[in-house]
Order: sequence, then structure tokens, then C-alpha cells
Amino acid sequence: MPHKIKNIAVIRLSAMGDVAMTVPVILALVKQYTNVNVIVVSRPFYKPFFKNIPNVTFLSVHTNHRHKGLLGIYRLYKDLKKNQVEVIADLHNVLRSKMVRFLFSLSGKRSAFTDKGRKEKNALTSIVNKEFKPLKSMVERHVDTFKKLGYTLDLSTPLFLKPLELSEEVKEILGNKNCKWIGIAPFAHYKSKTYPLDLMKQVIVELSKEKSFKIALFGGGNLEKVALDKMAVGLENVYNFTKVISFKEELQLISNLDVMVSMDSGNAHLAAMYGVKTITLWGATHPYAGFVPYNQLMENCLVSDRTKYPLLPTSIYGNKKVVGYEDAMRTISVEKVVFSIQSQLAVSESCD
Repeated sequence: MPHKIKNIAVIRLSAMGDVAMTVPVILALVKQYTNVNVIVVSRPFYKPFFKNIPNVTFLSVHTNHRHKGLLGIYRLYKDLKKNQVEVIADLHNVLRSKMVRFLFSLSGKRSAFTDKGRKEKNALTSIVNKEFKPLKSMVERHVDTFKKLGYTLDLSTPLFLKPLELSEEVKEILGNKNCKWIGIAPFAHYKSKTYPLDLMKQVIVELSKEKSFKIALFGGGNLEKVALDKMAVGLENVYNFTKVISFKEELQLISNLDVMVSMDSGNAHLAAMYGVKTITLWGATHPYAGFVPYNQLMENCLVSDRTKYPLLPTSIYGNKKVVGYEDAMRTISVEKVVFSIQSQLAVSESCD
């Protein structure tokens, strides 16, 4: 019976947004089953997500050395055995996690895995005989996984991570939080779900006119830093944090935002796990696939025009190209993006 089980391994290795979507489920699990200890099994980069959750420990998976290959999978199994794992909740369901489940099954340990709904997702993105309807969210699918293990979770009252204390470096750049802070993360892994940068520049310029806003830009590598530096030129209340602060400090800043603007990408889910209002822009992908950030309104998911581009969505992850659909995101107007942001914020006095 579930009340006898103490240690549960929760496996979700990547990607960043997918790992972030496990957070509200784990928060519900440890709150509603106080006798449970959770061992989160993931890449070390994601350890800060779970740092302040009670009854949660973190096991780092190193796929480049200790946990590489078949021997590495066996080592991962042994590492989990040392933690006296009794149940496995596999929220990833890939070869590595399947093999870990198999090894535990040999000693009679129970496991369950998340059904990712591949068949339904293929129907949603199909070019012919498309079935355009909303699918179960990934958070709901993870809840189903725990239900299979005997843990019925109630997410009717949303649970979030608490805002983090800002570092002195971030405070030095932004000052005290005496006005509205907007985060903008304009990039995604695939171009098909990245809002055109010329349009995003217009969004930033328009928002910068309101002096009661401070706008923080987020990006990844050097090329993104250069692009965002150009966007921030001449705008006194726009700050590019790309490669300026650490990932830990980025999480601190994101947790204190009033609103985050993101593509269908990891930054949206980082903001959502802190309960930050999140506006997402969708190109080749679509919120119906189940990747709407946790507890966010569907009206804050700004989608490309399906009247002009009826085959949308054409991809779950944005990696599939359809000729003629390259400019689909241009149908999301600058005015609509700005209005959506402003509608989430009550205009306050100008920043000092």
C-alpha cells in the first residue's frame, strides 16, 4: 500500500522545460503525502529547481562519465539502490530510464511511466487528416503516472516555488523592485518557434516607453547576447542579462518578475514554476499539444493564424519544417503582444 512506501525515485533527465514541468507535481506529492521522500534523478544543471522543496533530494546523472553507456546505467541503478528506492516514477520513459526500471523490477520494485501521448500528438501535427483538439497536458500526464502507483494528487490549488532572494549583482543592475519587472526570452531551439527579432525589437521599444517598467532580456550563447545587446541600445530601462549573470541568478531574477514573455521554450516553464504570469508565443507548435506553462491561461498563449496557415501545428517540438510556413509567427502582431503584456500589469509609478 502507498502509505508503506517511503522512497520514490522520480526520473526526468531533460530538457529544461520538461524538468521544470515536474516541479508542481512533486510539490503536490510531498505536501499531500508527508511520509514520502523523493529522489529526483536528473542532470546536475537542474538541481537548483528542487533545492528548497522539503523531503526532496537530488541524484545527479552524469551521462558523459559515471552514468555513460550500459555500465553507467547499472551504476545509476546501484546509486539509486543506495538511496533505498522502493518505487520508480519514470516521467521520461526513454531507453536509459526503461533499463533502470527493468533492473528494479528484477527485485520486485514497482514502477510506472508517463504516457507521452505520441499517437495523439502525431494526429495533432499531421498534414493530412489532422485531429485539431487539445490534448492532456504533460503535468496531467505526470499526475496519472503517480496515480498508477497509488498516489492520487490534487492540483486544484496550484503550488509554486517561492521567489528567491536576489543577488547583489542583480540588485546593482536593476535596483530595488519598486516598479514592474518584465522578462523577455525571445529565442527558442528552433527557428520555427522563434518570434521574428525585428518584431520583438518593436515590442521591446514599445514597452520601454512606459517608465514604470523595467525589462530584462534573457538569452543563451554569444550570438544571442549580441542580438539582445542591439535590442537594448538606447533604451534606458532595458537590460540584457545574457552571459552577465549565472544560471542561479537568472532563476532568482525570473522568480521575481511580474510577467515573463517567452517562446514555447524552457524559460516559460521556469517562470511558471514560480507562479509568474507567463505569455507564450507559438509558431510551428501549438498549446494544444500539452505544453502550456503550468497554471497559465490559454488566452496568454498567442498563436499564429491558422486561417492563413491551416496546417498548424506542424510539429510538437518545432523541428519539422513545412515549405511556405516560415513566416507563420509574423501573424502574431506586435500590438497583440504588447497588449497581452500590459493587460497583466497594473501600471505603477515610474522607477527611480
